[in-house]
Amino acid sequence: MTTTVAIALTIVLVALIFDFTNGFHDAANSIATVVSTRVLSPRYAVIWAALFTFIAFAIFGTRVAKTIGGDLVRIDLIRQDVRLYVLCAGLMGAIVWNLITWYLGLPTSSSHALIGGYGGAAIAAFRGVSGLLKPEGWIKTLVFIVASPVIGFIVGFLLMLAVYWIFHRWTPAQVDKTFRRGQLLSAAAYSLGHGGNDAQKTMGIITAVLATGGLFNLQLGAKGALPAIPLYVVLIAHAAIALGTLAGGWRIVHTMGSKITKLRPVGGFCAETAGSITLFGATFLGIPVSTTHTVTGAIAGVGSVTRLSAVKWQVAGRIVWAWILTIPAAAIFAAISFFVIELIHTLVTRAT
Repeated sequence: MTTTVAIALTIVLVALIFDFTNGFHDAANSIATVVSTRVLSPRYAVIWAALFTFIAFAIFGTRVAKTIGGDLVRIDLIRQDVRLYVLCAGLMGAIVWNLITWYLGLPTSSSHALIGGYGGAAIAAFRGVSGLLKPEGWIKTLVFIVASPVIGFIVGFLLMLAVYWIFHRWTPAQVDKTFRRGQLLSAAAYSLGHGGNDAQKTMGIITAVLATGGLFNLQLGAKGALPAIPLYVVLIAHAAIALGTLAGGWRIVHTMGSKITKLRPVGGFCAETAGSITLFGATFLGIPVSTTHTVTGAIAGVGSVTRLSAVKWQVAGRIVWAWILTIPAAAIFAAISFFVIELIHTLVTRAT
């Protein structure tokens, strides 16, 4: 086994570790409302979410993976001997930020951490920005940082209004019983959306690693374009994120399920349905969105139907600040990681 192959396979392992952390970091997105409304116990909720997170591979394509792996950075402009280090450092920056925000109980975006990490490591390696970043990929990603929670908020608000109007003659007990069952479907739909969008992001990075290392006859195209995503990459990415979902992220479950607003089963159903609608649309368009941003917006939209004071805006504001910091913070951690890796590489090269 050559050094390049060993490095590439090690980075693939790091990517799968990131995918795993993405799963337990974002498990709250699909199960927080189900757990907080006591429709399912935490154990059965994570099993339910993990199942649908995995089978999403059979429903969605790989447009998001191609955006992440080929439409953000002109990796072909970076020196060939450090391209793999860029990808590794990008993953490490995202993992560090994920672990910090998980410890603090902040539901930030693993997706934007990965994007920020990849960009930060690439800029550190290139020693500049000009011509390195692809505007089309960054524009649609940055626009949907704002758009996805807004869309989630609006759809959640409208769904909740519609439910109030349709079921206004029902007793609260009848509504609760009906939507407890409905939440199983809405949680499944949201988990499909989560797996379909988030697992693809790691697929893009893994395929870029394999193509950069020249493994399995994969090669980068013109201007760093990504080759077709192999089926084995699709399956291992979905398996890793599903296993991470099984591990759970209970600090964030608590924040998402009860600190933003109190939800009943009907509210949980509307929030998850609004989130899944937003995710399905973005995934089919190839836009890497944050499942965390989306469901947070949907939960706030559902809670605000009763009254605006039902939403704990101070908690929501703290979450928004964490969102704003995610891309630059992950980029900084990734840049530091790249310089450390580069230093180690230099010392090893001189020693040999």
